[in-house]
Amino acid sequence: MPTASIDTDYMSHHVKPAEMDWTPTKFHGVDMKPLLIDKATGMVTALVRMAPGAILPDHEHVGIEQTWVIEGKLVDTEGPDTGLAVDAGEYVSRPAGSRHAAWTPDGGIMLAMFTLPNKFFEADGEVVDVLGNDWEVTWGKGA
Repeated sequence: MPTASIDTDYMSHHVKPAEMDWTPTKFHGVDMKPLLIDKATGMVTALVRMAPGAILPDHEHVGIEQTWVIEGKLVDTEGPDTGLAVDAGEYVSRPAGSRHAAWTPDGGIMLAMFTLPNKFFEADGEVVDVLGNDWEVTWGKGA
């Protein structure tokens, strides 16, 4: 049988998270395992692990955010849903443009799906991306 040429753009992307190392983020106690990062669309799917008491500070989502809490609890500490607690086995979605801060009182693991570039608002007024880069310099005013 002749061998056909395979277009790898249409092949499945198989990931084995159990074999991946956790990657620290710029936020103390928050690590991630990126499962998918589509640079063309900014789509991200990642496992996020937060240590007990870890905080994901004030940030704004440029696209829809979806989070399924696998272990622990995720609690909004700022924003329109302050006090909202999402427990293990529960799901929450937030619209584009939503802004909040969240923490995990006892730690947790979440499956997070969102679109880059989220804006993180620092206490000194600086706006950065998830890597700590100046948001406007990296992403521009139109993003």
